[in-house]
Amino acid sequence: METKQSILVVDDEADIRDVIKLYLERAGYFVNTATDGEAALARIMRRQPDLIVLDLMMPKMGGLELTRMIRERWSIPIIMLTSRDEESDRVFGLELGADDYVTKPFSPREVTARVKAVLRRGTGLQGKANQETSIKRGDLTIDQATRMVTVKGQPVELTVKEFDLLRALAERPGQVFTREELLSQVWGYDFYGDTGTVTVHVRRLRKKIEPDPTHPQYILAVWGVGYKFADVGGNG
Repeated sequence: METKQSILVVDDEADIRDVIKLYLERAGYFVNTATDGEAALARIMRRQPDLIVLDLMMPKMGGLELTRMIRERWSIPIIMLTSRDEESDRVFGLELGADDYVTKPFSPREVTARVKAVLRRGTGLQGKANQETSIKRGDLTIDQATRMVTVKGQPVELTVKEFDLLRALAERPGQVFTREELLSQVWGYDFYGDTGTVTVHVRRLRKKIEPDPTHPQYILAVWGVGYKFADVGGNG
């Protein structure tokens, strides 16, 4: 019997928690809830969920602080719930390591679609990758079967979206991708956010894989167009 994937919904508003929980359970997920960051962290310490839906503005411990603490220990996918006027917090949350965001007010069907998309990218690509070899580019190795990345043999901890973005670029060195193309390929659905999400994820990736993020040798910007992965040698 297949085990249900578990989702942790963290929001201080009971109505929001309840409606998201209802829709996710209807979609076949096992759902736990928490009213603030401290309660959520306690739950995560006991048992890690497969994904976290997290409100940014909460008492005791806010979503940004919780995201930072999670990313110090785990790579659990995180979808943030934000207000439309919280753009700076939203960008900061993505920089901290959140994988996606949904702005309030939102449709619970939209949240469910985002959850499915993030989890599908995490499991579907892994299944496909089992039949493929690792990607090697210079000192960088992307193991598609285990979804592990190493630089000079040292492991690099990436989130789901960071891995998928790196893989999409590294598979085709030299090819220039627009931000819209990367949104379509990596996020895998009709994304409601802006292309700045790609920019934030590229910035995070550079901090993790580049010897000098201010002078990248792997992920290069093509001004006015988008990004490409440098042809640094390796398997083709």
